[in-house]
Amino acid sequence: MDWLYVLMPISGVNIFWPGLIILGLGVGIIGGFFGMGGAWMVTPGLNILGFPMAFAIGTDVAHMAGKSLISTLRHGKFGNVDYKLGLTMLAGTVVGVEIGAQMIMWLERLGSVDKVVRWLYVVLLVCIAWMVFHDVALRRKKEREAAARGEELSATATGLDWSSKLHAIRIPPMVHFNVAGIYCSAWLPIFVSLATGWLAGILGIGGGLIRMPALVYLVGCPTHVAVGTDLFEVAISGLYGAASYTFKGRTELVAALIMLVGAAVGAQIGAVATKYIRGYGIRIAFGTAVLGCLASVVLKLIQPMFPAYSDVINGIATVAVLGFVSGISLYITVRMVQGAKRELAAKKRQG
Repeated sequence: MDWLYVLMPISGVNIFWPGLIILGLGVGIIGGFFGMGGAWMVTPGLNILGFPMAFAIGTDVAHMAGKSLISTLRHGKFGNVDYKLGLTMLAGTVVGVEIGAQMIMWLERLGSVDKVVRWLYVVLLVCIAWMVFHDVALRRKKEREAAARGEELSATATGLDWSSKLHAIRIPPMVHFNVAGIYCSAWLPIFVSLATGWLAGILGIGGGLIRMPALVYLVGCPTHVAVGTDLFEVAISGLYGAASYTFKGRTELVAALIMLVGAAVGAQIGAVATKYIRGYGIRIAFGTAVLGCLASVVLKLIQPMFPAYSDVINGIATVAVLGFVSGISLYITVRMVQGAKRELAAKKRQG
């Protein structure tokens, strides 16, 4: 079965190449649908497949840049990208990415990069999952209360409503973002981009894991606009991050190209799916995907505690991450096909 493995020339490790294609295709669909690079799945996935953590981060950033650019172009056709908002966030993103990348180099010299990054992932994923499902629970509570009054809850109503409070902080300059339909201080998206840029650098993600929910819950973007705008930001931060990690010798371009083959197809599917699944449908699927990623990272963390079962735990972690990527991707693809069929049937009735 040696033909299923390929030697990575820079890192010097043998990698199961079908796993790279599955990750690329699946995360292409997920990234195009949720508005992120999907590195929150790919970085731990590459690490589980055998890459040292620093190479997993650098390789994923390179793959993410190309895939996100493809997704952004597709979302732009649907009017889901607020380019003005994305460009406003650019400075904070670039500064944050470089700070995070420098911290990774420092942690690598200390020999602590794997442990620190994995624990950061666990904390972040737990917080994001809580926020998404707490939001869903609050909105359903509002729906029940509205039904009890004999009313119907507005489609624009949300569970968590932090953005309106932040919009009340009017520090000049105030900016109107037309596509997103919001008016706020320019400093709000800048500070959000600084924090997510730092996460992009230190965790090897495009920042989308936290930027998409941050755009929804903090900046106040509609979910589908947050998806497209976030991908625009992911593409920008990814290109800069890829250059930074390649210069530092931590990018395995062979693996990035293998994944990009699958991602180019998957990104188109994910972007089109947002036409048929919007709002809280996207948020619930996103929260489920976060839980799957969390399970695989926790398994990798407990692996050293049980050396006798190390291979078994590693196998379960590999199946977990690839299984969740495949499962969520299949769900998105099926919903897209169902939506397309309904649209075609409606057009035939009208015709």
